[in-house]
Amino acid sequence: MVQKQHIGGQFNVFLKSKSLLSVIVIANVAIWILTLFFPMVDYLFARPKGYTLDVCYDWLALSSQIEMLPYRPWTLLSYMFLHAGLWHVLFNMVMLYFGGIMCCRYLGSRRFGWIYFLSGLAGALLYLLVYNVFPVGRLGVSTIVGASAAVLGVFIAVAVYLPEQEVAFWMLRTFSVKLKYLAIAFVVIDLLSISVSNAGGHIAHLGGALFGFLYVVVMRWRSSHGGAGHVNRGFFAQRRQQKIRKKQEKTARQGRPLTDDEYNRRRAADQKRVDSILDKISKSGYENLTKEEKEFLFKYKA
Repeated sequence: MVQKQHIGGQFNVFLKSKSLLSVIVIANVAIWILTLFFPMVDYLFARPKGYTLDVCYDWLALSSQIEMLPYRPWTLLSYMFLHAGLWHVLFNMVMLYFGGIMCCRYLGSRRFGWIYFLSGLAGALLYLLVYNVFPVGRLGVSTIVGASAAVLGVFIAVAVYLPEQEVAFWMLRTFSVKLKYLAIAFVVIDLLSISVSNAGGHIAHLGGALFGFLYVVVMRWRSSHGGAGHVNRGFFAQRRQQKIRKKQEKTARQGRPLTDDEYNRRRAADQKRVDSILDKISKSGYENLTKEEKEFLFKYKA
C-alpha cells in the first residue's frame, strides 16, 4: 500500500532519519533478526531445540494469566517487539511504515508516539480482560506477541482523521481505495477471525483499533468544546506558540521589533491561511496542494 505521492521511494532516507517511527521499525526488525540466531545458541550450548526462544517468550510475551502481570509488568509493552515469523514482522512493519508516515504528517510525530504505544497497551488490556472474564480463558494459558495492535491503532486514527484520503497498492497503481473502507475491512476481518484462529491476537487488534478511533474522536470533541489541539492543526507540535515567539524574537534581532498589534495581525493572517489549506487537505488530500501551499505549511511548521 502506498500513497499517491509515492513516498515508498523515500524508504532509504526514512531509515536514516532517526525519527521515532524509523527507530520503532528498525527495533522490531532487529529483534526479529536476533531471534534467528537462537537455534544456533541452542545447538552450541547443547540445549533442546527452541529452548532460547521459549525463554525469550516466557519473559517478554504477554501471558493471559493476569496473576503473572505483577511479576512481569513490562510484558504490556515488550510483547509489541516480538514477532512470530517473517511474514508477521514484514506485514506489521509495512503497515507501520505507511500508516506511520501519514500519522506523522497529518497528526504530528508526538501524537504518533502516543497513539502507537497506547494502542499497543489498549490491545494488551483488552486481551487480558477477555481472557480473564469470559470462560474461554479457562481452556488454557495463552500468550500474544507482535506490534499489530499498535500498528492498527495508528492506521485507524489516520483513517478517522482523513476518511476520504485514497491510497493505491503497489501492484495495482490504477486501483485506489479510501482509508475509511480499509479501516472497516480490517476491523471486520478481526471480528470474524476471533473464532477461527489466533483469537488473542485478533482481540488485541480490536483493542488497538478502538484506542486509535477514540483518540481522534476525543481530539475533535476537545476542539469543538474549546479544548487544546484543534484537529485541523495536527501538523504542529504543542509548543507551536513558543516557536512563533522565537520567530518574533528572531525578527526583532534582524530589524525593528514587531509591535503587539503587528504581531497579532500577522499571526491571525498566517493562521487563517493555514486553516484554509488544512481544510483543503481534509477535503481533497495533501497531494492536491500547490507547491506554494506545501512550502507555506512547511515554513509555518518549522
